[in-house]
Amino acid sequence: MPVTVVRFNLVAPGAGPAVLSARYRAALEMAAYADAHGISTVQTEEHHGAENNWLPSPFAFAGAVFGATRNIAVTVSAVIGPLHDPLRLAEDIAVLDLLSGGRLVTVAGIGYRPEEYALFGVDFERRGRIQDELLQTLLKAWSGERFTHRGRTVRLTPRPYTDPHPLLLVGGSSKAAARRAARLGLPFFPSAHLPELEAYYKERLAEYGTEGWVMMPAAETPLLHIAEDPDRAWAAYGEHFLHEARTYASWQSGRMRSAVTSAATTVGELRAEGVYRVLTPQECVAQGLESLVLHPLVGGMPVEEGWRSLRLFAERVVPAVAG
Repeated sequence: MPVTVVRFNLVAPGAGPAVLSARYRAALEMAAYADAHGISTVQTEEHHGAENNWLPSPFAFAGAVFGATRNIAVTVSAVIGPLHDPLRLAEDIAVLDLLSGGRLVTVAGIGYRPEEYALFGVDFERRGRIQDELLQTLLKAWSGERFTHRGRTVRLTPRPYTDPHPLLLVGGSSKAAARRAARLGLPFFPSAHLPELEAYYKERLAEYGTEGWVMMPAAETPLLHIAEDPDRAWAAYGEHFLHEARTYASWQSGRMRSAVTSAATTVGELRAEGVYRVLTPQECVAQGLESLVLHPLVGGMPVEEGWRSLRLFAERVVPAVAG
């Protein structure tokens, strides 16, 4: 059965507090509905200072999802590690792991937007070294033992639910990220389908004498919207898809590689490209994708249309691919 995912980043261009509050509450109701219909994962992410209100606090959102659900996992993909205090992050993840009974998956990346680092007064040029310290600190902190952190002896409680520690992956599209994961014996999450980077990671595992595995995105991982009439949906809501695609593309440098990066500048180009796809339930099943990622509130999508997409996905796509 394909992996079934509902993605939320809560983007809503120009929305005020009342509208944002309604969208956040709708996302939690959608997560509960997804949980009740056997969808496996809620995916969320982290960006700061975005004009379109991109979610900045994925762990707060994850906690709310866990409170509204019983089985569904939440993947934070990705947390921008160097922007977080390592001890506080270790505590937050431990508490969420306890609250959820082990349903939290954290992918730790280093980000790619210098303005986010400037916002928090963190040196962008030192992000790799900061990330190394953060990951090492998380692993030590979750052991429950005393350890030395920045010249002080510390011990954090409580210990997480998951033994030996909550699921933590190193994300990225660079050899440096693959080396970091291999050196620490952590699983690696490439940001796109990059078999050559998987091979490099496995070579480094052998070099360091560590063990690990790769969670590789499928060769095709489009962001989906389900509709009875895709032509109508593109005409009515295509600008929402394009807004997110253009925002994300504007943040990418030439060195970055992502499964959802788009080069489109118009709705027509975006539709032809296939990174975002509006499909009927039957078309979605027929495509045979390894990973089905529904994005019901994409780019400020009206909540009622997001619900239509989610219901079609949960009631007509998920049962069909499961069977």
